[in-house]
Amino acid sequence: MNDTLDALLRLVAVLVVFLVLPLLVGQTEHKVMAHMQGRLGPMYAGGFHGWAQLVADGVKFAQKEDVVPADADRRVFQLAPAVALLPYLVVLIAIPVGPHGFVGEAVDAGLFFVLAVMGVGVLGSLMAGWASANKFSLLGALRSAAQLMAYELPMLLAAASVAMAAGTLSLPGIVGQYHWWWTLWQLMGGLVFFTAGLAELQRPPFDMPVADSEIIFGAYTEYTGMRFALFLLSEYAGIVVLCGLTTVLFLGGWHGPWAGSVGWLWTLLKTAVLAFVVIWLRVSYPRLREDQLMKFAWTVLIPVSLAQIALTGVVKVVTS
Repeated sequence: MNDTLDALLRLVAVLVVFLVLPLLVGQTEHKVMAHMQGRLGPMYAGGFHGWAQLVADGVKFAQKEDVVPADADRRVFQLAPAVALLPYLVVLIAIPVGPHGFVGEAVDAGLFFVLAVMGVGVLGSLMAGWASANKFSLLGALRSAAQLMAYELPMLLAAASVAMAAGTLSLPGIVGQYHWWWTLWQLMGGLVFFTAGLAELQRPPFDMPVADSEIIFGAYTEYTGMRFALFLLSEYAGIVVLCGLTTVLFLGGWHGPWAGSVGWLWTLLKTAVLAFVVIWLRVSYPRLREDQLMKFAWTVLIPVSLAQIALTGVVKVVTS
């Protein structure tokens, strides 16, 4: 009975985090972009600092008509937003937030599990592009697939370096092996992992699959109302997952002063700082061309990630 109640409480906690944190990231993006670019529209809804902007956006999406193109594959078209969103919910279950088992579900091979599930999310874009009966949507979906193939490899190599260093695939186990010099030792891998994750999420400057100046809005061009909102929610949920994983793998997770009592707070703070960096990059850098996107992955990120693995192997051999 106690085990069932504990599992239920963990599930509820993960659902609350899944529903709250991505919305907070979306709200923060509105505010940060407004300050950095002088886009003050989101600062007025509801009064103080535009606190009601998120509510206004939710009402707007709920009121919009749900349109399905006449020539679309209706079932695939309707299923695509859920396929894009659900993998991030599953991944959140396995990310440790604090010490003493403060995690939705401890998975022995947690690193392998979360990377495998995150790769499923791109299927939502592929399904949306193929089912929309729109050539621009299909082009955006094909760009998503090409981007995934290019950036999945350096992301996996960077994560493999951490697994080698820690000697385990368990995410709590990796955090448990953390030392103060870990971030410096794995710095190259951390930068590769974070950058490749941004590309997988199709975030600027890697947003070629949704390049509005070229292909309207890529795979999501034909979506309206709540289905389009689910795609946006999946993007912000992906930011939370990417920043949380980067925190766990490269920044020590819950490690910090008084980690025994407020370790979960350190995890959330580090995740929030990385989420701010994601927003900052969107404001600061222009979109890459498609050839630049692929060249950066194959000629920069993959060699750097291989160099990180070689360094990790040398250090492990020398110190063993």
